[in-house]
Order: sequence, then C-alpha cells, then structure tokens
Amino acid sequence: YHYSVTSHFIFQHIRKFINETWIERNGSPLPPETIMLLWSLIVSIYGIGGLLGSLCCGYLTTKYRKKKCQMCTNLIMLVAALLTAFSKTAKSFEMILVGRFLYGVGSGFSITIHPQYVGEISPKKLRGFTNSTVAVFLTLGKLTGQVIGLREILGSEGLWPWLLASSGLSAIVQLVILPFLPDSPSYLLIQKSNEEAFR
Repeated sequence: YHYSVTSHFIFQHIRKFINETWIERNGSPLPPETIMLLWSLIVSIYGIGGLLGSLCCGYLTTKYRKKKCQMCTNLIMLVAALLTAFSKTAKSFEMILVGRFLYGVGSGFSITIHPQYVGEISPKKLRGFTNSTVAVFLTLGKLTGQVIGLREILGSEGLWPWLLASSGLSAIVQLVILPFLPDSPSYLLIQKSNEEAFR
C-alpha cells in the first residue's frame, strides 16, 4: 500500500495536518519548505526502515525460526497501523513518522523472508509458483493502495489516517493463518533435530 500513499490528495491532507498541529502547539505556521521537508521524511523513512529490516533478517531468522520471525513482523506492522490510524486523533505527525518507519522495517523483513519460508515449506512441484507470490502480492498491494487511496474511498481529508493504517489488515490475516502453517524444514532438522517432523 505504501507506494500509493504519496499521492497528491494524501500529500495535501498530511501537509495541512502538519501545519495545523504546529500552529496549535506553537501559535505560528511552519514555512512551506519545512512542511515539504517533513513530508519528504515521512515518505523516505519507509525506505530507511525497509533497509534496516532486510539487513536484520538473516541474523534473526538464523537465531529464531522463520515462522516466529514472520509473526513478530506482523505484530510490528499492527503497531505501525495503530500509530498511523490514531495520529490525527492524537494530533501528532510524529506518530506518522514512527508508523511509516515501522512499516518499512516490517516490509523489508517480510520481502526478504517470504520467498525463503514459502519456498522451504512448499512441495517441490509448487516451489516455483509459491516463490512467484512475492511479485504477485506486491503488485496486488500497489493496486489495492491506488484504489482505496481514491478521494471517494479513503483518500478524503477525514479518512486518510485509515488509508495509512490499512496495511494492518493483511498483518491480521497473516497472524491468524501463520500458526497453522508448518515450521521450515531446515529449522526442524538443524535447530530441533527432529528428523520425523523435518520429513
């Protein structure tokens, strides 16, 4: 979803929100350059979080199991969704910054771990198909974000925080489904020494 939240409508709403929040706190408006800088930071901090998430993935999946790491990632995404959803109510644009950063961490981690985990738990004849689901779901996420980001749906001035929080829905779905999926065979054999479960 987060490639689409940089649309023109969302830019206008968040820029207005930042300025109104600043006026309420300090009694004077922010210069347009500062508002643009804060908006640029909101957009780019997602990529910074993504870089950190992908860099941590190898170490964490080796130390802990892939399935457990994926579940923790979804909890991070839910926290990010809550922060962005209630940023307007709390009158805090800083919550958007933190939420976008956490979304980035979760996305960077997920996009790295997803092909590994799905490739390991799928049967050989389906492995190619399951590994291609990363690209399919990325494209589907972008399309969904573009559609629900329309002014008539969640791109309006009153609903933009819920647009930013909408990625939390996929995190909830994954948290419900993941406990029913198997652990990766490499974890079962190497860390647990459970050859029967591995087979």
